[in-house]
Amino acid sequence: MRKVFQEELTQVGEDLIEISKLVSEAIEKATTAFEGADVDLAQDVIAADARIDFLQNGLDERAIDILALQGPVASDLRMLVGSLRMSASLERMGDLARHVAQLARLRYPATVIPSSMTETFKAMARHDIEITRQVTELLETRDLNVAREILKTNSAVDDLHLSVFKAIASPDWNETASTTVDVALASRYFERFADHGVSVARKVTYLVTGEWQPEGF
Repeated sequence: MRKVFQEELTQVGEDLIEISKLVSEAIEKATTAFEGADVDLAQDVIAADARIDFLQNGLDERAIDILALQGPVASDLRMLVGSLRMSASLERMGDLARHVAQLARLRYPATVIPSSMTETFKAMARHDIEITRQVTELLETRDLNVAREILKTNSAVDDLHLSVFKAIASPDWNETASTTVDVALASRYFERFADHGVSVARKVTYLVTGEWQPEGF
């Protein structure tokens, strides 16, 4: 029974990694569609989000079954509860990638972002893509140095997000109302995507250290 239990725990961890990889693929495709007004690629991202949702539901059901049938304690219990929370964050990251793709589809054949904001959003996209890669590495290795790198990358996204809202509030901003809404929404999507990456990093750090508010977070 103990061997089966450990195999089930291992499968939960592998499921988290698989979801993380799908999220990474989703944000890469979504940002490409967003920047290049690629409606076909945007539709691919939107359709593929169902796969992330399906895997998250399966992981949650597996974890709940283990909790109910195996009665885990100590570190195993932490791992299962943490996995449930991490799966929710990863699923939300998938949703946010889908939202970015939906914006690209909505404004096709035009691009969503005015030329004055292009470089800002390219930088936000690069950071979000980097965070997904870091999250996958963290889930695979539990290397807390990677968790700290996620925090740094998130800070860069926060700074860019703030710059977007400062630009919108500037007297020099002369874009249409619809463009202003698109810019605000897109910036929020990228910023929240990074925040959920930090949430995963917090959970992994807790699993490793047992500290809910570790230094540096």
